[in-house]
Amino acid sequence: MKKPAIAGRPTRAAPQEVRIIGGRWKRTPLPVLDRPGLRPTPVRVRETLFNWLGHDLTGWRCVDAFAGTGALGLEAASRGAAEVVLIEQDAALVTRLNQLKARLQGAEMVRIERGDALAGLRQRHGAGLDLVFLDPPFAEGANEALLTAALQAARATLSATGLIYLEAPHAWNNEVLAPLGLALDRHGKAGAVAFHLLRALPAE
Repeated sequence: MKKPAIAGRPTRAAPQEVRIIGGRWKRTPLPVLDRPGLRPTPVRVRETLFNWLGHDLTGWRCVDAFAGTGALGLEAASRGAAEVVLIEQDAALVTRLNQLKARLQGAEMVRIERGDALAGLRQRHGAGLDLVFLDPPFAEGANEALLTAALQAARATLSATGLIYLEAPHAWNNEVLAPLGLALDRHGKAGAVAFHLLRALPAE
């Protein structure tokens, strides 16, 4: 969930905290550390996403691969997900995620891993996940390779009905997604960020 400023656009200060918006931990504050490029997914985008997904994720198995504040993964856990793995490389953010998990009641379904998101996804090849969140760092035109690699790795973790949530600096369409075994289910735009819900195409 860390995004450096996009070239040519004014930067905005990150909020000092965001809040879980639904489920058992509704309104729980999530602190936002002053880390380079850390900008959590805005509330209205999360609201749209979880309207798409449905508000009850009971039994879902999820990975938040670029966890940052943990807002996406913890939102899923708050709404009943059975397993949520938060993968984050920044040591300070991992420490804060562990502190936060310790304060949440009944957060046994949440597991926090420090490490590279792509490696973490590749280790879960064939895991049959229900949902993978991909909100990687990006700058305009700079990280197409990262986004493609993340989508490929995430696709290989999904169940037949699994979904991927993707944030990117531009919209992805079916022509680009199809070779990755994915199709667009829903999409939207908020400021400079395009957000997408993707589904797995049937294996040929």
